[in-house]
Amino acid sequence: MGRKSATESLTPALRELLSKHPGVEVHGPSLRIWFMWRGKRCRESIGLIPTRANIKHAAQQRAAVTHAIKLGTFDYAEWFPDSKHVDGKGPVRNARVQEVAERYLKLKSVDITTDTEYRYKAALDEVCTVIGNDLLIGTVTPEDIQQMRGELAATRQVSTVNNYLATARGFLEWCKTNGYTDKDLAAAAERIRAEDVDPDPFTQPEFRKLIEKGCLHEQDVAALTLAIYTGLRPGEICGLAREDVDLESGCLTVRRSVTRRNQVKVPKTRQSRDRVIWLLPPALEAARVLHEQTKDLKPETTEVAITRHQSRTDTVTPLISPTIQARQPIINRWMNPHTWGVKLTKLMKRADIRHRRPYQTRHTYACWSLTAHGNLAFIAKQMGHKDYSMLVKVYARWIDSESQDEAARIWTEMKKAGALMPMLPTSEG
Repeated sequence: MGRKSATESLTPALRELLSKHPGVEVHGPSLRIWFMWRGKRCRESIGLIPTRANIKHAAQQRAAVTHAIKLGTFDYAEWFPDSKHVDGKGPVRNARVQEVAERYLKLKSVDITTDTEYRYKAALDEVCTVIGNDLLIGTVTPEDIQQMRGELAATRQVSTVNNYLATARGFLEWCKTNGYTDKDLAAAAERIRAEDVDPDPFTQPEFRKLIEKGCLHEQDVAALTLAIYTGLRPGEICGLAREDVDLESGCLTVRRSVTRRNQVKVPKTRQSRDRVIWLLPPALEAARVLHEQTKDLKPETTEVAITRHQSRTDTVTPLISPTIQARQPIINRWMNPHTWGVKLTKLMKRADIRHRRPYQTRHTYACWSLTAHGNLAFIAKQMGHKDYSMLVKVYARWIDSESQDEAARIWTEMKKAGALMPMLPTSEG
């Protein structure tokens, strides 16, 4: 005869009662419960001997645990403080979503400016509120992130949602790296792809109307031309200095950016060295005009934020300055993205063309360059991308639309280099 199991050693009445409560079982001399937690079956002893009252108590405890898991409020350490699962590593790190977000932002702020930190906090506050501030981060599922994404998209502009999602992805990747979750939550926070957020570039006729009808001052003509033919971000346009332009070599260097709050900081894409942009003829001529217009302005020392705790000082002169057209005696020497956007809105209204966001000047440069068969790697470098994968994702329609013409152009260039077209025999021959 084999050894009796713990359950078989119970009285028939206790075995019958135990069968009515799935999830409660006998292990050695004690009762234990099992439940599903983050995709795994977990078993925990409750330290009670199998009696009628204790079996009912175990069933009630298991029901409370599964209910807490369903609500997303289950804290393993609070329910089972002596469990081997509560070891500070791996499967359990008991922290609320908001608490972890605050911890992440505190660490992240070391590497970003105060203005960027403000935008990160605003985005994280929205994201965490929709997910649930009091949920344990370890209980959040990819489905929760997808629901958050959908809720944000239903109530906000797509461009705003994508900014929030980009911040959320960085946060969720950090959570996984640091053991707060073992799920790939960041993958569920993919950016929204919709027709209304595709690049909406200016056409050549629209650009001509902007220049001829919209602009009333030579500075506006030059500034808009420079923006269209360089693909600079609005903040980078505002942060250009006379000292950044090399008219002899035909290039300019992107060294700083201005925020809506008038903070001057390093550009978004910080690289080992400053980004050099080689100017197309219209952009070079625009740079000459702007350089001439600001020749009487004196250089001033400007603090450029690198991170929250680091900065450098540049002694420079704005290339595009509101003081050139200003009527007020006191005005900021540097333009910022808000004033730049207001100016573009006025130009578009005066020219009677459809309104675009200021960022569309950057999209215009990319789209015009791609339809002109520009080299992807060169365009990506000009725009400050790490590689050309972003171009392929964002501007695929402009790349694909020229594929047939591009094939013909490539063959034309190959023939100039002596490429041979072998006369292969036909199947009949």
